[in-house]
Amino acid sequence: MATLPVSASEVERLMRDAEAWSAEERLSWAAERFPGRAVLTCSWQRQSSVVIDMLSRLGLDVSIVELDTGLLFPETYATRDRLVERYGIDIRRVDPAQTVEEQAASEGPELWKRDPDRCCHLRKVLPLQRALEGADAWITGIRRSQSAGRAGAKPIELDASRGVVKVQPLVDWSDEDVQGYLYAHDVPYNPLHDEGYPSIGCVPCTRAVAPGEDPRAGRWAGTNKSECGLHLPLNAGDGI
Repeated sequence: MATLPVSASEVERLMRDAEAWSAEERLSWAAERFPGRAVLTCSWQRQSSVVIDMLSRLGLDVSIVELDTGLLFPETYATRDRLVERYGIDIRRVDPAQTVEEQAASEGPELWKRDPDRCCHLRKVLPLQRALEGADAWITGIRRSQSAGRAGAKPIELDASRGVVKVQPLVDWSDEDVQGYLYAHDVPYNPLHDEGYPSIGCVPCTRAVAPGEDPRAGRWAGTNKSECGLHLPLNAGDGI
């Protein structure tokens, strides 16, 4: 079990208190409670754009990390570049241990088709562990409205398996809240969202969804997989 930065009892209290806080207050709490030890991971979806704009407006010192699978959409990389230019931010990129080509040589080609859980583990979950080394707080863009599996998410939680406090400032925001913020502040965001992609991951595992479809139906379509594993507790041996 990882060493925890706060007690479970404190997190229980914060889980309740933070429900009444604004997104900005949740972000400020994380940066001030864990100075120099708060990490924001970005997937360059709409939530990333909102949180980066908030950090800039609040002047908060938070490390920004990109988990680059090597399989993201060109539009996703372009969105990252626009945000870097707009806000003058420094991004720490954390890559998988193997390139896509090296993974194909050791695991076989197109692992995402044969074993998407294994592919996500190698290209997302293990890099996240490295990204969070030395961190006490992990800031994410998780929102309850994204899926049934995320409906119970809290603004502040304890990820005991990774030894961090998980801070989710936008957890109670709707799609309309997110888009309204982006328009109100003229924030750059991933253009794929306007092309039928409410949820954007890697190119081989993401498709556009039809009107009325579940927003995450385009992720790992045709499988029973709904999460990449980043927001699930680590299992014993996950670091091996």
